[in-house]
Amino acid sequence: MARKIKIFDTTMRDGEQSPGASMNTDEKLVVTRELLRMNVDVIEAGFPISSPGDFESVRKIAEVIGDNAVVCALTRAVDKDIEVAADALKYAKRPRIHTGLGVSPSHMRDKLHITEDQCVEKAAHAVVYAKQFVDDVEFYAEDAGRSDYDFLVRVIQAAVDAGATVVNIPDTTGYSLPSEFGRRIKYLHDNVRGIENVDISV
Repeated sequence: MARKIKIFDTTMRDGEQSPGASMNTDEKLVVTRELLRMNVDVIEAGFPISSPGDFESVRKIAEVIGDNAVVCALTRAVDKDIEVAADALKYAKRPRIHTGLGVSPSHMRDKLHITEDQCVEKAAHAVVYAKQFVDDVEFYAEDAGRSDYDFLVRVIQAAVDAGATVVNIPDTTGYSLPSEFGRRIKYLHDNVRGIENVDISV
């Protein structure tokens, strides 16, 4: 079976969270051109709702990228976030909205104050809502490395059924050893219907 490994670069979004690593729009455009030179498949350009500067960066990066790569904007599983991301991506040739929420017991209980059922419902709603604006929707299960296996299957199944084209399984806190993380991905592969039709992002 042939397999294509795609490179998803998040330097301009997640990388900016490192102390002293903040970039202005012009600096982000320099990085964008270098990523295109390296033939990166997907460029996560920013988190548009976080600031007017990030919104403008995503918009300008989308113009520079053209159809040379997918341009991705991050959101929380919140309608307003998704709307603002869609607006920032309005002129992108290959837009992607990357939406999601925390799925570990700690994230649901202490950060989001929601139940497992509410988490599954929010996941499906976010994907369906984002699909109104773009065809390519990536769902992230934040802190998946600390989530219950069967609950993670429920959440990812809901995202796939809602139309996600990519499912992102991050070990947000660096909790898992590689062997354990591999088992988690295999478990999803074996138990989520239709997962063979979407990209698995790690």
